[in-house]
Amino acid sequence: MNSSQRFKNFLADLFDMLSFLVFVGGIVLFVRFFVANPYTVVWASMSPTFEENDFIIVDKITPRFGELNRWDVIVFVPPGKTIPYIKRVIWLPGEIVKLKDNGIYICKDWTWDDQCSKLEEDYIADYVNTESRCGKDEFPIESGLFVMWDNRWFSTDSLCCFGIGCYDDANYTVPSNYIIWKVYVRIIPNFSSF
Repeated sequence: MNSSQRFKNFLADLFDMLSFLVFVGGIVLFVRFFVANPYTVVWASMSPTFEENDFIIVDKITPRFGELNRWDVIVFVPPGKTIPYIKRVIWLPGEIVKLKDNGIYICKDWTWDDQCSKLEEDYIADYVNTESRCGKDEFPIESGLFVMWDNRWFSTDSLCCFGIGCYDDANYTVPSNYIIWKVYVRIIPNFSSF
């Protein structure tokens, strides 16, 4: 085989390799921007479900086209903030949230009769208290999602209007267009907690 033929073979192999890399890179970019994304949990806000520095994969399709349910964990940027938060969906539109006796109640109207039921939250630690922290203990949910951290000691969530205080027209729900991802799976836990 002469040098000219070897050079042509080299160019063909190089073209095949570059084509393969571009194809694989395109698939990776498509998945990352439109399907799923890696995310690292910051702070201990979702402890014990997710610990600080846990590596999770988040689903970008469900918030856009699917339905979010109670107990789903989502990543979003709350109104008035610029950084993403990770929280659990607790209440849905059309419900009234009431806090009483270290418990969370979901009501269909403002009375305390058979219309209210206490939520059983087996994902929070025993030592965690659920209490009003910003002067408000009743939240009518007309639209959006009411979200909370699993670790209630860090209460920058819907209970406190994401740290801006629940005053007058402050928004304590997360509008659907603010939701970025639904948490799909934890890939790499923080091994220092074992």
